[in-house]
Amino acid sequence: MIPAVKGTLNTLQVCSSMKVQKVVVVSSTSAVQFNPNWPHGKPKDESCWSDRKICMDNELWYFVAKTVAEETALEYAENNGLHVVTVCPCIVFGPQLQPTVNTSSELLIYVIKGGPNAISDMSWHIVDVHDVADALLLVYEKPELSGRYICAPN
Repeated sequence: MIPAVKGTLNTLQVCSSMKVQKVVVVSSTSAVQFNPNWPHGKPKDESCWSDRKICMDNELWYFVAKTVAEETALEYAENNGLHVVTVCPCIVFGPQLQPTVNTSSELLIYVIKGGPNAISDMSWHIVDVHDVADALLLVYEKPELSGRYICAPN
């Protein structure tokens, strides 16, 4: 969690010092989806945050890191007058730029190999990497957009 928060703060501080007008932060629906207190049956939206304590108790460290880093980015923006927008994509699949397997692809490999918890009657929210790129451009190019946005299939 500390590297995620420190890296986010370092980047935002540099942006402030360079008088950057707008920063788009890529978060994750991991910062949205783990909230057992959310009303049952109500679709989760941008006002929903993963519960840090429950994530820590369940050792969901990626969820904790993404939640705290995004909260930190939005808090920094508010306290320092920096225009920050966050985008929270779900599981992202598509062509990769790097030769190594990323986290989303590891999940796919795990499921294909029949991992012990593979699929098991769960709803999987998947978005194409091209749609994430379009979402990032959209929030960057529209000056009136602020806050956080979920990037997921409807």
